Amino acid sequence: MNPNRIRLIKDGEKKSGPVIYWMSRDQRVNDNWALIFAHELAIKNSQPLIVVFNLVENFLGATIRQYGFMLKGLQEVEENLVRLNINFVFLIGEPDKTIPKFIKETEAGFLVTDFDPLKIKRDWKEKVKSKIKIPFYEVDAHNIVPCFYVSKKEEYGAYTIRPKIHKALPEFLDEFPKLKVMKNSLPKLNAKIDWIGLLKNLKIDFSVKEVEWIAPGESAAAEAFNNFLSKKIFKYDIERNDPTKSFQSNLSPYLHFGHLSAQRIALALEQFEIPHNVKESFLEELIVRRELADNFCYYNSNYDSFDGFQGWAKKTLNEHRKDVREFVYSLEEFENANTHEDLWNAAQNELIKTGKLHGYMRMYWAKKILEWSESPEEALRIAIYLNDKYELDGRDPNGYTGCAWAIGGVHDRAWKERPVFGKIRYMNRNGCKRKFDIDFYIRKFQ
Repeated sequence: MNPNRIRLIKDGEKKSGPVIYWMSRDQRVNDNWALIFAHELAIKNSQPLIVVFNLVENFLGATIRQYGFMLKGLQEVEENLVRLNINFVFLIGEPDKTIPKFIKETEAGFLVTDFDPLKIKRDWKEKVKSKIKIPFYEVDAHNIVPCFYVSKKEEYGAYTIRPKIHKALPEFLDEFPKLKVMKNSLPKLNAKIDWIGLLKNLKIDFSVKEVEWIAPGESAAAEAFNNFLSKKIFKYDIERNDPTKSFQSNLSPYLHFGHLSAQRIALALEQFEIPHNVKESFLEELIVRRELADNFCYYNSNYDSFDGFQGWAKKTLNEHRKDVREFVYSLEEFENANTHEDLWNAAQNELIKTGKLHGYMRMYWAKKILEWSESPEEALRIAIYLNDKYELDGRDPNGYTGCAWAIGGVHDRAWKERPVFGKIRYMNRNGCKRKFDIDFYIRKFQ
Protein backbone atom coordinates (compact mmCIF):
# COMPACT_ATOMS: atom_id res chain seq x y z
CA MET A 1 0.00 0.00 0.00
CA ASN A 2 1.03 3.63 -0.50
CA PRO A 3 3.42 4.52 2.37
CA ASN A 4 2.17 8.12 2.27
CA ARG A 5 -1.05 6.93 3.91
CA ILE A 6 0.95 5.88 6.98
CA ARG A 7 3.00 7.73 9.54
CA LEU A 8 4.95 6.53 12.53
CA ILE A 9 3.78 8.63 15.47
CA LYS A 10 6.03 6.86 17.97
CA ASP A 11 9.11 4.76 17.35
CA GLY A 12 9.81 2.01 19.82
CA GLU A 13 11.37 -1.28 20.70
CA LYS A 14 11.30 -3.84 17.92
CA LYS A 15 10.08 -7.01 19.57
CA SER A 16 8.08 -10.11 18.77
CA GLY A 17 4.39 -9.96 19.63
CA PRO A 18 0.88 -9.55 18.19
CA VAL A 19 -0.07 -6.56 16.04
CA ILE A 20 -2.93 -4.56 17.52
CA TYR A 21 -5.20 -2.44 15.34
CA TRP A 22 -7.02 0.07 17.57
CA MET A 23 -10.11 0.64 15.45
CA SER A 24 -11.83 3.94 16.12
CA ARG A 25 -13.01 6.15 13.27
CA ASP A 26 -13.16 3.53 10.52
CA GLN A 27 -15.44 0.80 11.79
CA ARG A 28 -15.33 -1.67 8.90
CA VAL A 29 -13.38 -4.68 7.72
CA ASN A 30 -13.57 -4.12 3.97
CA ASP A 31 -11.71 -1.29 2.21
CA ASN A 32 -9.93 -0.18 5.38
CA TRP A 33 -6.33 0.97 4.82
CA ALA A 34 -5.54 0.91 8.56
CA LEU A 35 -6.65 -2.71 8.87
CA ILE A 36 -4.84 -3.58 5.62
CA PHE A 37 -1.59 -2.11 6.98
CA ALA A 38 -1.97 -3.90 10.33
CA HIS A 39 -2.75 -7.13 8.46
CA GLU A 40 0.39 -6.76 6.30
CA LEU A 41 2.48 -5.94 9.38
CA ALA A 42 1.24 -9.06 11.15
CA ILE A 43 1.95 -11.33 8.17
CA LYS A 44 5.40 -9.79 7.61
CA ASN A 45 6.33 -10.45 11.25
CA SER A 46 4.57 -13.86 11.43
CA GLN A 47 2.39 -12.59 14.27
CA PRO A 48 -1.35 -12.73 15.10
CA LEU A 49 -3.53 -9.67 14.49
CA ILE A 50 -5.92 -8.35 17.12
CA VAL A 51 -8.53 -5.69 16.37
CA VAL A 52 -9.50 -3.67 19.44
CA PHE A 53 -12.41 -1.27 19.79
CA ASN A 54 -12.38 0.93 22.87
CA LEU A 55 -15.75 2.31 23.93
CA VAL A 56 -15.81 5.59 25.84
CA GLU A 57 -19.10 6.34 27.53
CA ASN A 58 -20.37 9.92 27.56
CA PHE A 59 -18.42 10.70 24.39
CA LEU A 60 -19.06 14.40 23.62
CA GLY A 61 -22.70 14.09 24.63
CA ALA A 62 -23.58 11.21 22.29
CA THR A 63 -26.95 9.51 22.98
CA ILE A 64 -28.40 6.05 22.37
CA ARG A 65 -29.23 7.27 18.85
CA GLN A 66 -25.53 7.35 17.97
CA TYR A 67 -24.28 4.61 20.32
CA GLY A 68 -26.96 2.18 19.12
CA PHE A 69 -26.09 2.72 15.46
CA MET A 70 -22.39 2.32 16.19
CA LEU A 71 -22.65 -0.82 18.32
CA LYS A 72 -24.91 -2.58 15.82
CA GLY A 73 -22.37 -1.82 13.12
CA LEU A 74 -19.58 -3.22 15.31
CA GLN A 75 -21.47 -6.51 15.61
CA GLU A 76 -20.99 -6.94 11.87
CA VAL A 77 -17.31 -6.02 12.23
CA GLU A 78 -16.91 -8.85 14.73
CA GLU A 79 -18.64 -11.33 12.39
CA ASN A 80 -16.47 -10.33 9.42
CA LEU A 81 -13.25 -10.58 11.45
CA VAL A 82 -14.11 -14.09 12.66
CA ARG A 83 -14.17 -15.22 9.01
CA LEU A 84 -10.60 -13.92 8.65
CA ASN A 85 -9.40 -15.67 11.83
CA ILE A 86 -8.80 -12.29 13.48
CA ASN A 87 -9.60 -11.69 17.14
CA PHE A 88 -11.93 -8.80 17.97
CA VAL A 89 -11.64 -7.39 21.48
CA PHE A 90 -14.04 -4.88 23.01
CA LEU A 91 -12.72 -2.61 25.77
CA ILE A 92 -14.60 -0.02 27.85
CA GLY A 93 -12.95 2.94 29.56
CA GLU A 94 -10.49 5.73 28.94
CA PRO A 95 -8.08 4.69 26.14
CA ASP A 96 -4.98 5.96 27.93
CA LYS A 97 -5.68 3.33 30.59
CA THR A 98 -7.22 0.45 28.63
CA ILE A 99 -4.98 0.40 25.53
CA PRO A 100 -1.58 0.40 27.32
CA LYS A 101 -2.90 -2.22 29.77
CA PHE A 102 -4.03 -4.46 26.90
CA ILE A 103 -0.70 -4.02 25.10
CA LYS A 104 1.10 -5.16 28.25
CA GLU A 105 -1.21 -8.14 28.79
CA THR A 106 -0.81 -9.40 25.21
CA GLU A 107 2.91 -8.50 24.96
CA ALA A 108 2.08 -6.78 21.67
CA GLY A 109 4.82 -5.77 19.25
CA PHE A 110 3.06 -3.04 17.24
CA LEU A 111 0.10 -0.68 17.59
CA VAL A 112 -1.81 0.71 14.59
CA THR A 113 -4.75 3.12 14.63
CA ASP A 114 -6.78 5.17 12.17
CA PHE A 115 -6.52 8.93 11.65
CA ASP A 116 -8.99 11.38 13.19
CA PRO A 117 -8.59 15.19 13.25
CA LEU A 118 -10.74 15.82 16.33
CA LYS A 119 -8.99 17.13 19.44
CA ILE A 120 -10.30 14.47 21.78
CA LYS A 121 -9.05 11.62 19.58
CA ARG A 122 -5.64 13.25 19.13
CA ASP A 123 -5.40 13.74 22.89
CA TRP A 124 -6.14 10.04 23.44
CA LYS A 125 -3.33 9.09 21.07
CA GLU A 126 -0.86 11.43 22.75
CA LYS A 127 -1.65 9.93 26.16
CA VAL A 128 -1.40 6.36 24.87
CA LYS A 129 1.85 7.21 23.10
CA SER A 130 3.41 8.40 26.35
CA LYS A 131 2.60 5.10 28.08
CA ILE A 132 3.79 2.52 25.56
CA LYS A 133 7.22 1.45 24.31
CA ILE A 134 6.33 -0.25 21.01
CA PRO A 135 6.08 1.33 17.51
CA PHE A 136 2.78 3.21 17.06
CA TYR A 137 1.46 3.88 13.55
CA GLU A 138 -1.40 6.04 12.30
CA VAL A 139 -3.10 5.40 8.94
CA ASP A 140 -5.56 7.76 7.24
CA ALA A 141 -8.24 5.28 6.19
CA HIS A 142 -10.96 7.95 6.01
CA ASN A 143 -9.74 10.38 3.37
CA ILE A 144 -8.79 9.38 -0.16
CA VAL A 145 -5.84 11.78 -0.09
CA PRO A 146 -4.50 11.64 3.49
CA CYS A 147 -5.15 14.80 5.48
CA PHE A 148 -1.56 15.06 6.73
CA TYR A 149 -0.25 14.60 3.17
CA VAL A 150 -2.43 16.87 1.03
CA SER A 151 -1.64 20.05 2.98
CA LYS A 152 0.56 21.14 5.87
CA LYS A 153 -1.62 24.09 6.85
CA GLU A 154 -5.21 25.23 7.32
CA GLU A 155 -6.66 25.88 3.88
CA TYR A 156 -8.63 29.07 3.29
CA GLY A 157 -11.38 27.41 1.28
CA ALA A 158 -12.38 24.76 -1.21
CA TYR A 159 -10.71 26.68 -4.01
CA THR A 160 -7.28 26.39 -2.32
CA ILE A 161 -7.44 22.70 -1.36
CA ARG A 162 -9.21 21.48 -4.52
CA PRO A 163 -6.19 21.65 -6.87
CA LYS A 164 -4.00 19.93 -4.26
CA ILE A 165 -6.49 17.07 -3.91
CA HIS A 166 -7.01 16.71 -7.67
CA LYS A 167 -3.25 16.63 -8.24
CA ALA A 168 -2.80 13.82 -5.70
CA LEU A 169 -5.87 11.74 -6.59
CA PRO A 170 -4.16 9.62 -9.30
CA GLU A 171 -1.60 8.51 -6.72
CA PHE A 172 -4.13 7.56 -4.03
CA LEU A 173 -7.27 6.48 -5.89
CA ASP A 174 -6.15 2.86 -6.16
CA GLU A 175 -7.94 -0.44 -5.62
CA PHE A 176 -7.93 -2.08 -2.20
CA PRO A 177 -6.15 -5.42 -1.78
CA LYS A 178 -8.24 -8.29 -0.42
CA LEU A 179 -7.54 -9.43 3.13
CA LYS A 180 -6.40 -13.03 3.47
CA VAL A 181 -7.44 -15.38 6.25
CA MET A 182 -4.81 -15.16 8.99
CA LYS A 183 -2.77 -18.30 9.64
CA ASN A 184 -1.42 -17.08 12.97
CA SER A 185 -4.06 -16.58 15.62
CA LEU A 186 -4.52 -16.51 19.37
CA PRO A 187 -7.00 -18.32 21.58
CA LYS A 188 -10.20 -16.33 22.11
CA LEU A 189 -9.09 -13.36 24.19
CA ASN A 190 -12.38 -12.49 25.80
CA ALA A 191 -15.85 -13.90 26.34
CA LYS A 192 -18.46 -13.57 23.61
CA ILE A 193 -19.68 -10.00 23.53
CA ASP A 194 -23.21 -9.56 24.88
CA TRP A 195 -24.20 -6.78 22.49
CA ILE A 196 -27.78 -6.43 23.76
CA GLY A 197 -26.71 -6.33 27.40
CA LEU A 198 -23.92 -3.92 26.58
CA LEU A 199 -26.36 -1.55 24.90
CA LYS A 200 -28.82 -1.62 27.79
CA ASN A 201 -26.17 -1.01 30.46
CA LEU A 202 -24.51 2.01 28.87
CA LYS A 203 -24.43 5.09 31.10
CA ILE A 204 -25.63 7.48 28.40
CA ASP A 205 -28.64 9.59 27.43
CA PHE A 206 -31.50 7.29 26.34
CA SER A 207 -34.00 10.12 25.78
CA VAL A 208 -33.05 10.70 22.13
CA LYS A 209 -34.45 7.61 20.48
CA GLU A 210 -32.80 5.53 17.78
CA VAL A 211 -34.06 6.01 14.22
CA GLU A 212 -35.51 3.28 12.02
CA TRP A 213 -35.17 4.69 8.50
CA ILE A 214 -31.53 3.64 8.19
CA ALA A 215 -29.85 0.34 9.09
CA PRO A 216 -26.25 0.30 10.41
CA GLY A 217 -23.25 -1.71 9.24
CA GLU A 218 -21.14 -2.43 6.16
CA SER A 219 -23.74 -4.51 4.33
CA ALA A 220 -26.48 -1.91 4.82
CA ALA A 221 -24.07 0.84 3.73
CA ALA A 222 -23.23 -0.99 0.51
CA GLU A 223 -26.92 -1.55 -0.18
CA ALA A 224 -27.73 2.13 0.45
CA PHE A 225 -24.98 3.20 -1.94
CA ASN A 226 -26.18 0.83 -4.66
CA ASN A 227 -29.72 2.13 -4.19
CA PHE A 228 -28.48 5.70 -4.57
CA LEU A 229 -26.60 4.80 -7.75
CA SER A 230 -29.55 3.07 -9.34
CA LYS A 231 -32.34 5.44 -8.33
CA LYS A 232 -31.09 8.90 -7.37
CA ILE A 233 -27.70 9.94 -8.65
CA PHE A 234 -28.89 10.97 -12.11
CA LYS A 235 -30.81 13.90 -10.58
CA TYR A 236 -28.38 14.57 -7.74
CA ASP A 237 -26.87 17.80 -9.07
CA ILE A 238 -30.23 19.50 -9.75
CA GLU A 239 -32.45 18.10 -6.98
CA ARG A 240 -30.15 17.60 -3.98
CA ASN A 241 -30.78 21.10 -2.56
CA ASP A 242 -34.58 20.64 -2.45
CA PRO A 243 -35.57 19.46 1.06
CA THR A 244 -38.96 18.25 -0.20
CA LYS A 245 -37.34 15.71 -2.52
CA SER A 246 -35.24 12.74 -1.56
CA PHE A 247 -32.22 13.00 -3.84
CA GLN A 248 -29.45 13.27 -1.28
CA SER A 249 -27.33 10.16 -0.91
CA ASN A 250 -28.04 9.64 2.84
CA LEU A 251 -24.56 8.11 3.08
CA SER A 252 -23.24 10.58 5.66
CA PRO A 253 -23.92 8.37 8.73
CA TYR A 254 -22.12 5.47 7.05
CA LEU A 255 -19.15 7.65 6.19
CA HIS A 256 -19.09 9.15 9.68
CA PHE A 257 -18.96 5.78 11.45
CA GLY A 258 -16.65 4.35 8.82
CA HIS A 259 -19.12 1.68 7.67
CA LEU A 260 -18.40 2.74 4.11
CA SER A 261 -15.20 3.95 2.47
CA ALA A 262 -15.28 7.20 0.49
CA GLN A 263 -12.61 5.68 -1.73
CA ARG A 264 -14.83 2.69 -2.54
CA ILE A 265 -17.59 5.11 -3.58
CA ALA A 266 -15.21 7.07 -5.81
CA LEU A 267 -13.85 3.90 -7.40
CA ALA A 268 -17.38 2.68 -8.12
CA LEU A 269 -18.31 6.00 -9.72
CA GLU A 270 -15.30 5.75 -12.03
CA GLN A 271 -16.93 2.64 -13.54
CA PHE A 272 -20.49 3.98 -13.54
CA GLU A 273 -21.84 5.71 -16.62
CA ILE A 274 -23.39 9.00 -15.56
CA PRO A 275 -23.18 12.53 -17.00
CA HIS A 276 -19.90 14.28 -16.23
CA ASN A 277 -21.58 17.18 -14.41
CA VAL A 278 -23.45 14.80 -12.09
CA LYS A 279 -20.27 12.87 -11.26
CA GLU A 280 -18.31 16.08 -10.63
CA SER A 281 -21.04 17.48 -8.39
CA PHE A 282 -21.13 14.37 -6.23
CA LEU A 283 -17.37 13.92 -6.05
CA GLU A 284 -16.96 17.56 -5.03
CA GLU A 285 -19.04 16.86 -1.92
CA LEU A 286 -17.60 13.40 -1.28
CA ILE A 287 -13.94 14.31 -1.64
CA VAL A 288 -13.17 18.04 -1.67
CA ARG A 289 -15.71 19.25 0.90
CA ARG A 290 -15.22 16.31 3.28
CA GLU A 291 -11.44 16.55 3.15
CA LEU A 292 -11.61 20.34 3.56
CA ALA A 293 -13.54 19.75 6.81
CA ASP A 294 -10.85 17.37 8.04
CA ASN A 295 -8.21 19.94 7.14
CA PHE A 296 -10.02 22.65 9.13
CA CYS A 297 -10.41 20.53 12.26
CA TYR A 298 -6.87 19.15 12.05
CA TYR A 299 -5.03 22.45 11.62
CA ASN A 300 -7.36 24.71 13.62
CA SER A 301 -7.65 23.54 17.23
CA ASN A 302 -10.40 26.14 17.78
CA TYR A 303 -12.71 24.55 15.21
CA ASP A 304 -15.55 24.55 17.76
CA SER A 305 -15.18 28.10 19.05
CA PHE A 306 -15.35 31.77 18.01
CA ASP A 307 -11.55 31.90 18.12
CA GLY A 308 -11.44 29.53 15.16
CA PHE A 309 -13.04 32.06 12.79
CA GLN A 310 -10.97 34.07 10.31
CA GLY A 311 -9.91 37.58 11.30
CA TRP A 312 -12.37 39.34 8.98
CA ALA A 313 -15.28 37.32 10.40
CA LYS A 314 -14.36 37.98 14.04
CA LYS A 315 -14.00 41.69 13.24
CA THR A 316 -17.40 42.02 11.58
CA LEU A 317 -19.21 39.96 14.23
CA ASN A 318 -17.57 42.00 17.00
CA GLU A 319 -18.72 45.22 15.32
CA HIS A 320 -22.33 43.98 15.42
CA ARG A 321 -22.41 42.49 18.92
CA LYS A 322 -24.66 45.22 20.27
CA ASP A 323 -27.11 45.19 17.36
CA VAL A 324 -30.71 44.85 18.47
CA ARG A 325 -32.01 41.33 17.87
CA GLU A 326 -35.71 41.20 17.01
CA PHE A 327 -35.89 37.77 18.63
CA VAL A 328 -33.59 36.08 21.14
CA TYR A 329 -34.21 32.46 22.11
CA SER A 330 -32.76 30.23 24.78
CA LEU A 331 -31.27 26.81 24.14
CA GLU A 332 -34.43 25.22 25.51
CA GLU A 333 -36.65 27.21 23.14
CA PHE A 334 -34.50 26.27 20.15
CA GLU A 335 -34.36 22.64 21.19
CA ASN A 336 -38.13 22.41 21.59
CA ALA A 337 -38.73 24.06 18.18
CA ASN A 338 -40.45 26.92 19.96
CA THR A 339 -39.54 29.95 17.83
CA HIS A 340 -41.83 32.37 15.99
CA GLU A 341 -41.00 30.85 12.60
CA ASP A 342 -42.71 27.68 11.41
CA LEU A 343 -40.02 26.96 8.79
CA TRP A 344 -37.20 26.91 11.35
CA ASN A 345 -39.34 24.88 13.75
CA ALA A 346 -39.96 22.33 11.00
CA ALA A 347 -36.21 22.00 10.45
CA GLN A 348 -35.61 21.41 14.16
CA ASN A 349 -38.41 18.84 14.19
CA GLU A 350 -36.84 17.05 11.22
CA LEU A 351 -33.59 16.87 13.17
CA ILE A 352 -35.27 15.54 16.32
CA LYS A 353 -37.46 12.97 14.58
CA THR A 354 -35.12 11.63 11.90
CA GLY A 355 -31.58 12.26 13.18
CA LYS A 356 -30.92 14.00 9.90
CA LEU A 357 -31.28 17.55 8.70
CA HIS A 358 -31.33 18.17 4.95
CA GLY A 359 -28.11 19.89 3.88
CA TYR A 360 -29.78 23.06 2.62
CA MET A 361 -31.97 23.35 5.71
CA ARG A 362 -28.99 22.76 7.99
CA MET A 363 -27.43 25.92 6.58
CA TYR A 364 -30.65 27.91 7.10
CA TRP A 365 -31.14 26.38 10.56
CA ALA A 366 -27.66 27.48 11.74
CA LYS A 367 -27.93 30.95 10.16
CA LYS A 368 -31.12 31.63 12.09
CA ILE A 369 -29.55 30.46 15.34
CA LEU A 370 -26.95 33.20 14.79
CA GLU A 371 -29.66 35.77 14.07
CA TRP A 372 -31.71 34.86 17.15
CA SER A 373 -28.96 34.36 19.74
CA GLU A 374 -27.47 36.94 22.08
CA SER A 375 -23.93 36.46 20.71
CA PRO A 376 -22.07 34.50 18.02
CA GLU A 377 -20.41 32.43 20.77
CA GLU A 378 -23.80 31.43 22.13
CA ALA A 379 -25.07 30.69 18.62
CA LEU A 380 -22.15 28.37 17.90
CA ARG A 381 -22.56 26.63 21.24
CA ILE A 382 -26.27 26.02 20.62
CA ALA A 383 -25.79 24.87 17.02
CA ILE A 384 -23.05 22.37 17.96
CA TYR A 385 -25.01 21.11 20.96
CA LEU A 386 -28.18 20.46 18.93
CA ASN A 387 -26.29 19.03 15.97
CA ASP A 388 -24.29 16.62 18.13
CA LYS A 389 -27.25 15.57 20.27
CA TYR A 390 -29.70 14.76 17.48
CA GLU A 391 -27.72 14.20 14.25
CA LEU A 392 -26.85 10.58 13.65
CA ASP A 393 -23.53 11.85 12.27
CA GLY A 394 -22.87 14.36 15.06
CA ARG A 395 -19.36 15.02 16.43
CA ASP A 396 -18.01 14.97 12.88
CA PRO A 397 -15.58 17.38 11.17
CA ASN A 398 -18.34 18.13 8.63
CA GLY A 399 -20.67 19.19 11.43
CA TYR A 400 -18.15 21.45 13.17
CA THR A 401 -17.11 22.96 9.84
CA GLY A 402 -20.71 23.48 8.74
CA CYS A 403 -21.57 25.35 11.96
CA ALA A 404 -18.39 27.44 11.63
CA TRP A 405 -19.28 28.23 8.00
CA ALA A 406 -22.82 29.34 8.82
CA ILE A 407 -22.00 31.36 11.94
CA GLY A 408 -18.38 32.40 11.42
CA GLY A 409 -17.88 32.54 7.65
CA VAL A 410 -15.26 29.78 7.64
CA HIS A 411 -14.36 28.81 4.04
CA ASP A 412 -16.59 31.65 2.83
CA ARG A 413 -16.04 35.31 1.90
CA ALA A 414 -17.38 38.64 3.11
CA TRP A 415 -20.85 39.57 1.83
CA LYS A 416 -23.07 42.64 1.99
CA GLU A 417 -23.16 44.06 5.53
CA ARG A 418 -26.34 43.51 7.53
CA PRO A 419 -27.46 43.93 11.16
CA VAL A 420 -26.32 41.13 13.51
CA PHE A 421 -24.63 39.18 10.68
CA GLY A 422 -22.20 41.89 9.70
CA LYS A 423 -20.55 40.56 6.53
CA ILE A 424 -21.36 36.90 7.24
CA ARG A 425 -23.49 35.35 4.49
CA TYR A 426 -27.20 35.85 5.14
CA MET A 427 -30.13 33.51 4.46
CA ASN A 428 -33.83 34.18 4.85
CA ARG A 429 -37.25 32.64 4.40
CA ASN A 430 -37.86 34.23 1.00
CA GLY A 431 -34.69 32.61 -0.31
CA CYS A 432 -36.00 29.22 0.80
CA LYS A 433 -39.37 29.99 -0.77
CA ARG A 434 -37.71 30.57 -4.14
CA LYS A 435 -35.80 27.31 -3.75
CA PHE A 436 -38.52 24.84 -2.77
CA ASP A 437 -42.11 24.38 -1.55
CA ILE A 438 -41.72 25.55 2.05
CA ASP A 439 -45.39 24.90 2.88
CA PHE A 440 -45.00 21.24 1.95
CA TYR A 441 -41.85 20.99 4.08
CA ILE A 442 -43.56 22.67 7.07
CA ARG A 443 -46.55 20.34 6.87
CA LYS A 444 -44.24 17.33 6.77
CA PHE A 445 -42.37 18.27 9.94
CA GLN A 446 -44.74 20.48 11.90
